[in-house]
Amino acid sequence: MTADNTTPTYVLRYFDIIGLAETSRMLLTAAKAEWTEEHPEWPQEKPNQPFGHLPVLVEKSGAEDEEDFVLSESGSIERYLARKFNFVPTDNKQMARHEQLRDQHLDAIIAFFAQLSLVDEAKKEKREDFDAMLDKVIEIHTSLIRKNDDCGYLFGEELTFADMSAYAFYKLLVMYAVTFEADVAPFVKDKITPEVLHLLRTVESDPLLHEHVEKKGSFVAHILTE
Repeated sequence: MTADNTTPTYVLRYFDIIGLAETSRMLLTAAKAEWTEEHPEWPQEKPNQPFGHLPVLVEKSGAEDEEDFVLSESGSIERYLARKFNFVPTDNKQMARHEQLRDQHLDAIIAFFAQLSLVDEAKKEKREDFDAMLDKVIEIHTSLIRKNDDCGYLFGEELTFADMSAYAFYKLLVMYAVTFEADVAPFVKDKITPEVLHLLRTVESDPLLHEHVEKKGSFVAHILTE
């Protein structure tokens, strides 16, 4: 897609990590949008962000008389991009079913990070909460893939927001969260079902995400590496 005076271009501000921006990166890439990523100096740039944190999406219209559209909060950014570029159904109920998975992913991620600063029984209890939430996420993903004729996607026969969110969820736990707690990567890998692995392979091999995988590397290969 070539930018012109009527085609928006995008800037995604975030740290140079997987974190909470991976799904947005995937959405922008899959949409073939014109976009760049900025890594603001932190905390120097903190006061200059809408809510004092990242990620932030800036949509530049190209029109001189139109202000940039600036959006904060990872979930809001993802939903905006998913709807704008038609990676969710137009039916509100079906859309909600797609988007609720993203919230479930975030709940599990928050549960993981919530237990890092705790010790002893408090940590054990919170880690068990995360473990249970992870089991539930994997159970739901596995069930959806089976109901979808094992085609490798969660819904339908084309790449959706839910698929990209799931891919980013597992990638964050295996390749980023491990820097905080070493045992989480093998723990998550051992729980990944054949159906979920099929989902990850299918998402990664989708032509719309070729550029993303070329740049970021194969997550599936990382999972399969002993």
